[in-house]
Amino acid sequence: QVQLVESGGGLVQAGGSLRLSCVASTRTFSNYAMGWFRQAPGKEREFVATIRWNGGTVYYANSVKGRFTVSRDNAKNTVYLQMNSLKAEDTAVYYCAAGPVAGKGEYGYDYWGQGTQVTVSS
Repeated sequence: QVQLVESGGGLVQAGGSLRLSCVASTRTFSNYAMGWFRQAPGKEREFVATIRWNGGTVYYANSVKGRFTVSRDNAKNTVYLQMNSLKAEDTAVYYCAAGPVAGKGEYGYDYWGQGTQVTVSS
């Protein structure tokens, strides 16, 4: 069992930045691809970014490409999501997830965090 705990959410003005962190409670963190998803009020949860176990491959949703950066530190069991140039439409609960493959679908992830709220004021 892998427990994931996100942090770093909050309220920020449009154009600002936030960095989300997700710490995993497992000794085999480097075995997992890590994904970030988000869910806005009244909408389905959607893919944001993912990173392969060694950080060598990353994918982004088109809506965040060029603004968000996913990275990981396997020594700290932590994955990050640096979010720059935030927009009001980025407002959502952000979730990290762990799974065997760095994919864009929720079904590819076995473990999920509880989420952290990001609110961008315009």
